[in-house]
Amino acid sequence: MSTALAAATLTGCALLELARDCEGTDDRVKELVALDVLDSRPDGATIARGFEEVDAGCWADSGDVVVYAGRTYAFPGTRAEVTAHYRTALVREGWIPDPEASLGDLCFTKEGMALWIVFLTAERLAEDGHGSRPDLTTGAGYSVGIDSYVGSGAEASC
Repeated sequence: MSTALAAATLTGCALLELARDCEGTDDRVKELVALDVLDSRPDGATIARGFEEVDAGCWADSGDVVVYAGRTYAFPGTRAEVTAHYRTALVREGWIPDPEASLGDLCFTKEGMALWIVFLTAERLAEDGHGSRPDLTTGAGYSVGIDSYVGSGAEASC
């Protein structure tokens, strides 16, 4: 019984600490959500069913506090079309492509933010609890996500 109480107490403290670390980040989260790049998409891409709202928030781990925002799209075309769209649109908006990114990965940085384009697979969707989603695994379903560190001086990078 005392072990269970100690574990519950520690878990409660950890949750309180997590919430405390993210205090005051609401305005920064709103700034990320408002970035035009989250609504930029190639012709024919639609906001994926069940992902109508921008996924945004804050997480804290080992002293790092990160705010994030992301959006998921279904696209009937190819990954190459998605890649071409974002390489053009993001560079025009001042995002810098990561020269070290492996083939097929898209990551850009700008003003302390990192932006990722992640292509979705059935396996990745299952891991995230989204089950079978043929609308996201045929063609080029993908997510656009932005991360930014808060207050630690750490720079977001690819």
